[in-house]
Amino acid sequence: MKKLFLVILGVVGLSGSAAAESSVWVVRQGDMMTYLGGTCHVLRQADYPLPIEFERAYQAAERIVFEADPGQLNSAQMQQLLARKAFYRDGTTLKQVLRPATYRLLQDYCQRSNLQLSAFTRLKPAMAALTLLAIELQRHGIDQGGVDQHFYQRAVADGKGQEALETIEQQVEFMLSMAEGREDRFMEHSIQELDRLEEVFDSLIAAWRGGNEGALTELVTADFKEQFPEIHRTLFSERNAAWLPVIKGFIATPETELILVGVGHLVGEEGLVDALRRDGYQVQKFQP
Repeated sequence: MKKLFLVILGVVGLSGSAAAESSVWVVRQGDMMTYLGGTCHVLRQADYPLPIEFERAYQAAERIVFEADPGQLNSAQMQQLLARKAFYRDGTTLKQVLRPATYRLLQDYCQRSNLQLSAFTRLKPAMAALTLLAIELQRHGIDQGGVDQHFYQRAVADGKGQEALETIEQQVEFMLSMAEGREDRFMEHSIQELDRLEEVFDSLIAAWRGGNEGALTELVTADFKEQFPEIHRTLFSERNAAWLPVIKGFIATPETELILVGVGHLVGEEGLVDALRRDGYQVQKFQP
């Protein structure tokens, strides 16, 4: 079974690849040009500097487009939103929501990871799993801001225009709804993956940095679609369909944009790269 957390992390790869490609594409329609950059939302210090293609695309772009506004991630509005959405507010606990066997898995994981289970009992399953993921990422040194945050900070400092494909509220809803109706399966699978996080992340980073579309598709979307079709539809199919006309609008402008989205949204038959090609756009790997 492929990795659920690869999807959550946005999908990506490993430093040191000798491949001559990266996860950056250039889209052309007549004289109009836009860059598509596939991102990972968290990285390690060793994953910097980013592939040169990202830097060149950023330098050429007049406007940077993100999935959602990165500046809102640590805002008071975001904290209030999470407080409303991530916790049970009626006295319900994880122990009541999960089957006894699943709850014991969570207990065992917290015990061997030296975590206090009481810190998670009021969280909804998706938020509990995401919190455990954040803790495990930090333990493995995967605690640097990802590609999105890197270029958001650069764009603010450089005074470049910024846009977003969706709101931060929409992203929170997508993340927190993942476990609805499948709480036990989601938690069981999440705990299994946490034990292999570093290995999984290494594979993903290698595929991302080398621009290996086949490996990225297999790692992130192919098996995931089979195992969790409802989540795949919500996180990939529906969002890609909503973003596509907006991206086409950016391509049609005289300005040059760099559009940064999780690389899993770009690859595969349902990815934005193939969708744009089917609609007549010229899309090629960017080679500066």
